Amino acid sequence: MKTRHIHGVEVQESSGNVFADLGVADAEKLKIKTGLVIQIKKAMREQALTQQEAAKRMGITQPKVSDMMRGDFSNLSERKLMDCLTRLGYDVEISVRPAKSSVDDLVMAAV
Repeated sequence: MKTRHIHGVEVQESSGNVFADLGVADAEKLKIKTGLVIQIKKAMREQALTQQEAAKRMGITQPKVSDMMRGDFSNLSERKLMDCLTRLGYDVEISVRPAKSSVDDLVMAAV
């Protein structure tokens, strides 16, 4: 990470993944899961779904939806989160291409 000073304050440029910047284990996995949960929240808001309605459509329990809305999605896999989006009427696309860097990065793009 690049470090610089702005108005006397030391600032470090982000890598683009806050989890990696903080040294969290499985940072790339968390970044992907977070992106999927953000899309699920948007879908719920756009469709004006309650947690109970969303849970039924996604095939999970309402407490799991509640956990997800509070940022605890450790009990849900990336695959399950993608399935939830599909059940909410969204297509999930996985793209494979040569890496831009030698680091094993996972990227999620929301359209």
